[in-house]
Amino acid sequence: MAIENNNPLEQQKNPDQNGSNGDATNASTRRRKKPRRDGKGSNTKTNNPTTTKSGKSSGRRGGKGQAGTDNQALSTAVDPNLAASDAADDAAAMAEGGIKAVGNQRIIPFMKIEKPMALLSLFMVIGSIIAIAVNGLNLGLDFTGGVSADIRYEQPVEQVAVVQALADNGFDDAVVQYLGTREELLVRLPPQSDNVDGLNTDLTQALALPNNTATISNVNIIGSQVGNEIYLNSVMALVLALVSMLGYVALRFQFKLSLGAVLSLFHDAVVTIGVFALFGFPFDLTVLAAVLALIGYSLNDTIVVYDRIRENFRRVRGITPEQTIDLSLTETLRRTIMTISTVLLVVLAMLFLGGEGLYWFSVALFIGLLAGTYSSTYIASSIPLRMGLSRDDFIVKVKPEFEEEIVTFNDPKMFEQDNV
Repeated sequence: MAIENNNPLEQQKNPDQNGSNGDATNASTRRRKKPRRDGKGSNTKTNNPTTTKSGKSSGRRGGKGQAGTDNQALSTAVDPNLAASDAADDAAAMAEGGIKAVGNQRIIPFMKIEKPMALLSLFMVIGSIIAIAVNGLNLGLDFTGGVSADIRYEQPVEQVAVVQALADNGFDDAVVQYLGTREELLVRLPPQSDNVDGLNTDLTQALALPNNTATISNVNIIGSQVGNEIYLNSVMALVLALVSMLGYVALRFQFKLSLGAVLSLFHDAVVTIGVFALFGFPFDLTVLAAVLALIGYSLNDTIVVYDRIRENFRRVRGITPEQTIDLSLTETLRRTIMTISTVLLVVLAMLFLGGEGLYWFSVALFIGLLAGTYSSTYIASSIPLRMGLSRDDFIVKVKPEFEEEIVTFNDPKMFEQDNV
């Protein structure tokens, strides 16, 4: 009795030692109905103070034998309601098409529609290549050559007014951009005569607006040869970017994943350029810069998915590779939605408020963002899966020369002693 009186925990749990079990009844109603999140221990033992108290009292009053019998009986007790609820959760998860995995997380079965999405991607890539081959690209002045002039007005001017004034004087297809302020503009024109002096005079007359004179500070004539060099350098830049991405992902992750990443990046670039070829949108250096930016954005999104795939292959066991990829895509879905939403807000702001200079750049980004999000989910993940991606690709295997040998000694005398 002295031990029980000096134990504050027993006094707190059992303030009334004359048989009052009101607190024990209240404690038993607060027991957990679901498994612990960390999966450690038994709910019957850790979350029920009544069983713990009864085990202690039986150990003191009834002796060690009685305590051992009571503890054994309590450890084998199973709550039928808990087992029924777990079975119902498993059945509901399988009915929804997912599985019940780590932390009771429902997995979205992305790979169930993998084949239809693969056919859709193949159709879009083939259609884009046909559009590029048949229609061609509506190349801008950066690729075809032309005239570039820096103009300064005395008062702020609108781009539409400058374009209309040039068209009225025979300078069609002009591109006008602001250079920091509304008084300074950059005017681009198709190839004109090589006579710079006569071109300056004609442009000065064409750019004159009512009560607002224009001054031409610089005129550059870009030849067609320079435009062809820029075009070839642009194609080489795209190819070099894709090859560099292939090497990076192969060294950082695995070759199967790198091939899926590069094919998804190729899909994004071809689809974006194919849309410009199909509808005849102007393709200049700003659009090319948008395509290169899309390659970097799409690779960043793909790397996040690949990192989670590698982690889950090492961490989660007992599920198929397809379910592992579904789990990884489900865990990164929230991050993907938040990223694409914030980037699209900026792109839409540039599209509607950025003016003529950023319009086609924003259009290319908008098309590429949609294609990049789709390709990171399906193309970049489904291609490695079809190539046989498994857990063996991410675990470190011990070389045979470093494995420990198990040596057993069979002494005949030991068997003779056992027989005697």
